[in-house]
Amino acid sequence: MRLFVMTGLAMLAFAANSVLNRMAVGAGLMDPVVFAVLRLLSGAVVLAMLLALRRGVVWPGWRGRLPGVAGLLAYLFGFSAAYLSLDAGTGALILFGVVQVTMFAGAWAAGEVVPGRRVLGAVLALTGLAVLLAPQGGAALPQVAMALAGVGWGVYSLAGRLQGDALAATAWNFLLAVPVGVIVLLVLPGHWTMQGAVLAMLSGGVTSGLGYALWYAVVPQLGAARAAVAQLTVPLIAAAGGAMMLAEFPGAGFWAASVLVLGGVAVASVGPRVKAA
Repeated sequence: MRLFVMTGLAMLAFAANSVLNRMAVGAGLMDPVVFAVLRLLSGAVVLAMLLALRRGVVWPGWRGRLPGVAGLLAYLFGFSAAYLSLDAGTGALILFGVVQVTMFAGAWAAGEVVPGRRVLGAVLALTGLAVLLAPQGGAALPQVAMALAGVGWGVYSLAGRLQGDALAATAWNFLLAVPVGVIVLLVLPGHWTMQGAVLAMLSGGVTSGLGYALWYAVVPQLGAARAAVAQLTVPLIAAAGGAMMLAEFPGAGFWAASVLVLGGVAVASVGPRVKAA
C-alpha cells in the first residue's frame, strides 16, 4: 500500500506540472520563458537541499552532464511554450509519446537488442501521435514545441541511465542549467505576475523537485516495466486535472490517440510472461 500511494503521488506530481504550466502560461499570467526559468531555479534549490540533507552535495562527474543539461533545457522551454495554446491533457500525451519513441530510438541507435514487441509498441505510439496532429493538417508551433520537449526529456532520460546516483545527477543537471536559463531570460525577458510566479515556483519546487525525488525512491521497487506502465496514467490524470481546474474537455481525437499511444507503450513495456519450469 505504501508503494502504491508513493507511486500515485509521483504520477499526480508529473500531471500537475502540465496543469500548473497551463494555468500560468495559457491564462497569460506569465511569459513561457519566465515560467521555465523560475521553475528551473526553484527546482534547483529544492533538489540541492535534498541532496545536502541526504549526505552532502556530491559531484557525480562529467559523464552524461552535457546531454543531461541540454535535454533538461529543451524540455523546460519547449514544455512552457507549448502550453500557450495546448490543453493540459493533449500536451502531456504528446510529451509522453515522444519521450517513449525517443528512448526507443536511442536504444536502437546504441545497438541494443530491440524485441519485436518494442517495435510494435513504437509504431502504435507514433500512429497515435499522428492521429493527434491530423485534425490540424500538420504540426502547429505548440505541437512542435511539445515534441521538442519530449525529445529533450527522452535524451535526458537516456543520459540518466548512465548515472549511479539519480538524485545527485538530477540536482547537478538543474544547477548547471541555471546559468543558461538566466542568460536566456536576459535575452528574452517577458512579463510576469505574482500569481504566475507562485505557480511556477510550485511547479519547480514541489511537483518537479520533490516529485522527481519521490519517483527515484519508488522506481527501484517498481522495476522498469511497472514504472513505465505507471506513467501511462500521467496524460489521463493531466486531462482530468485540465477538465476540473481549467474546464478543458479533450475531444474524440485525444481519446483515440490515447488508446494508441498508451497502448503502444504498454505493449513495449510489458514483456511476455515466463512460466516456471
